[in-house]
Amino acid sequence: MWDTIVINPMVNALLLFYDLLFNNFVLAIAVLTIVIRLITLPLNLRQQKTSLKMQSMQPEIQSIQKKYKDNPAKMQEEFKKIGYNPTESLTGCLPLLLQFPILIGLYRAIITILGSTPLALFELTDRVYDWVDGLVDVATLLPVANKFLWLNLALPDPFYILPVLVFGTMFIQQRLMSPAKKKKDKGKEASPMAGMTQSMQYTMPLMFGFFSLSFPSGLSIYFILSNLLGIGQGYITRANMAKEEAAAKGKGDIGKTTGIPQQENAPKRVSSSTSGDQSYKSRKGSTSKRKKRSAKR
Repeated sequence: MWDTIVINPMVNALLLFYDLLFNNFVLAIAVLTIVIRLITLPLNLRQQKTSLKMQSMQPEIQSIQKKYKDNPAKMQEEFKKIGYNPTESLTGCLPLLLQFPILIGLYRAIITILGSTPLALFELTDRVYDWVDGLVDVATLLPVANKFLWLNLALPDPFYILPVLVFGTMFIQQRLMSPAKKKKDKGKEASPMAGMTQSMQYTMPLMFGFFSLSFPSGLSIYFILSNLLGIGQGYITRANMAKEEAAAKGKGDIGKTTGIPQQENAPKRVSSSTSGDQSYKSRKGSTSKRKKRSAKR
């Protein structure tokens, strides 16, 4: 089941791209990386937006938790008012969980395609689909070229350049997942969510960088390319969310200026009671003047 769903599709996709892209295995990995990122794009976008939203709402969440710690029903009601759903934090982990079967499958696919022993070649031909063999003629592609610059794509990087790049690109990607710290929040105690995110900024890149020390160079190249695409996606997501926040604030300002309170330069209205008193006095004055005129006559 694992071979049918994960490994065999990757093996056949890499062979197709390898044949189409001038027998360049690095380009084949790059195109497969783009395809995988496109397939997982909806989940990744949702995870990034959810993560940024949850972190920006942490002060409100903590305030509600302290205020209604003895009233869970009221706490959930207040959470709904601010648009917080605790289950969203769990769904944000799906892209990370999805990465592991992809990485294991790609690792096996690269090892299978770049294997040079007779047993490895036999395993490769056994995994190729019939229609792919008809399109590509796999026998003419073997053995697949495994050299790129100083690298043997089936072996780890001997100079540790790729593991450093894996760490650096993943660290930048993780940094984009956390909102910028405001000046007024710098002296405050960090929330658990913010602390966990800050911890993830270092532990995840260190973990994958360490794995890259023993992974094939081809898989490290996939890591780096995937992280670079994630960095671009993170910039776009942050920019779009900033525009949405600015638009929301703009609507709020417009609502304030068009509200009931009068502007400072607006002419003052005379109250009905005042205007009634003035009209009464004017009528009284005109009546007394008419009486004086008649008395003189």
